[in-house]
Amino acid sequence: MRRSLVFLVLLAACGTPQERCIARETREVRVLDRLIAESEGNLARGYALEEITTYRDRWVPCRVERPVVVEGQPAPPPQPSQMCRDEVEVTVTRPKGIDLQAEARKLASQKDKRTALLRAAGPGIAQCRAEFPE
Repeated sequence: MRRSLVFLVLLAACGTPQERCIARETREVRVLDRLIAESEGNLARGYALEEITTYRDRWVPCRVERPVVVEGQPAPPPQPSQMCRDEVEVTVTRPKGIDLQAEARKLASQKDKRTALLRAAGPGIAQCRAEFPE
């Protein structure tokens, strides 16, 4: 997970100043694009996908402390290995029933909002192109 985050940060830093400026101006549009894609997928499937995180126990080797060795005395016997319970996060994706008419209304609203956001971002994009010509 951490490697992919570092990669994304480095990749974002690789864009030209104009691309970074435009990306700042259109950030909300990209978020809305992801939501639109999710709603379109829900409508195409007829149901939503829901991620649920649960926790399960698993057995792992415990950290065994090393015995203290005192000079001039025989070494203590080695400690037997032990197992301990550890909690593991498990994420599963499950289908979830949705109201298809409500989802269709939501999708139409999202598309209208996207159009409005693009219209509002137009002057900012133009300023980015003027400030950072390529």
